[in-house]
Amino acid sequence: MGLNDTPSGERVHIGFFGRRNAGKSSLVNAVTGQELSVVSDVKGTTTDPVYKAMELLPLGAVEIIDTPGFDDTGALGELRIKKTRQILAKTDIAVLVTDVQEGICQCDRELIGLFEEKNIPYITVFNKSDTAENEIVCKDNEIAVSALNGTNIFELKEKIASMAKDNNPEKHLVADLIEKGDVIVLVMPIDSAAPKGRIILPQQQTIRDILDTGAIAVAVRETELEEALGKLAEKPKMVITDSQAFAYVSKTVPDDIPLTSFSILMARYKGFLETAVKGSAHIKNLKDGDRVLISEGCTHHRQCGDIGSVKLPALLKKYTGKNLIIELSSGRDFPENLAKYSLVIHCGGCMLNEREMLSRQNNAVSQGIPFTNYGIAIACMNGILKRSLGIFPDLAKQI
Repeated sequence: MGLNDTPSGERVHIGFFGRRNAGKSSLVNAVTGQELSVVSDVKGTTTDPVYKAMELLPLGAVEIIDTPGFDDTGALGELRIKKTRQILAKTDIAVLVTDVQEGICQCDRELIGLFEEKNIPYITVFNKSDTAENEIVCKDNEIAVSALNGTNIFELKEKIASMAKDNNPEKHLVADLIEKGDVIVLVMPIDSAAPKGRIILPQQQTIRDILDTGAIAVAVRETELEEALGKLAEKPKMVITDSQAFAYVSKTVPDDIPLTSFSILMARYKGFLETAVKGSAHIKNLKDGDRVLISEGCTHHRQCGDIGSVKLPALLKKYTGKNLIIELSSGRDFPENLAKYSLVIHCGGCMLNEREMLSRQNNAVSQGIPFTNYGIAIACMNGILKRSLGIFPDLAKQI
C-alpha cells in the first residue's frame, strides 16, 4: 500500500450479487469503467470473487467485489456459493443484479433474505434494459440499466453513493477524545518485525486523526520515552503505545497521565471494544490443552519477533502457566466453526472494514467463544487493563 492509498478497511465495500448470466460482471465493468471481470455468455464464468480497490465518483475510495453466481450447481458450485456467502460478511452495500427479462427469481429472493438478515443496505438492478419490450417500473431501491449501452450507469453510481453516505456515519480513532493544542505522545517501537522505511497503518491513522484535530503529535520509540516526557513543557493529554511495549511504557508513564494503545483505540473504532474487554476476562480461566485462535486481518511475512505468532503466544503461556494449543489465521481465512477454541484473540483489524470485524466478533459470540484483541489481551495480562481504559470511564468501571 502506497502512502497515498486508502486502506481496504477504510473503503466502502460494494458487492455485486445475483444468479449466473444476469450480467454481474458486465455491470461491474460498466460501473468501474474497466475490464475488471471476464465477461462471457457461458454460465459460471466468474468462479472466484474478484476484488478491485478504486476511486468511484461521487463516492470516493471503494472496494468493488464481483461474486460467483448464487445459483451455481455441483460440488464446485457449492464452494462458489460458500465464497459468495463469506463476501456478505464484509459487504457495506449490496447490488443485486437481475436479468430484466427473467425478473426476480427464487435465487434473488434468497439473496434479498440474506441482505435483510445481515442488515445490509441493497439496491436491485434490472440489467439488460435494452432488451425490455415494455417500460420498466422501479421502486425506490430499484433501477433499470443496460451494462451493454451504459443506460442509467451514472444514476446507479449516484444511488450507491447516496446509500453508502446514509449508512456510514463519521467516526474517529482519537479525535473525539482530544482538543486542539493537546499534546499526544505516541510510542512506536522499531523492532525486527517493523516494516522498513514506514510505520504501521494504525499509527499512520492515529497521527492523521490528531493532526486533523489541531493537536500536537509527538512520536518516540519506547527507549526515548522517558527523555521525551522530561523535555515536554507541559504534561501530555495522553500517551498511546504499541501493544507490545505496554509493560515497559506503563512503568515509564506517570499514573496521572492517561495511557492506552493503538489496538484499544482500533477496537473502539471498529465497534467491538466492549466485547473485547469482556472476552479478555476469560484468559485467566484457560486450562491445559485449551485451543486459542490468534487471528490477523492482514497477510504478511512473519518474522522472528512477530507479535501474533511469537510474542503473544509466549505471554499467554507465561501468564496462564498452562500448556495451550495456539493456532493462527490470517487474511480472509477466519474459521466459521469456532467450537474447538476456548478463546479468540484478534488483531486490531485495521485492514478489515467494520462490518467484517463485527461479523467475526458476532460469529464467535453466537458460538459462546470469548473474543478479544491484541492490545486488550496484553494490557490484561500485564495488569494494566483498567488503567488503559481510563479514557473510557464507563468501561473501566467494569474491570
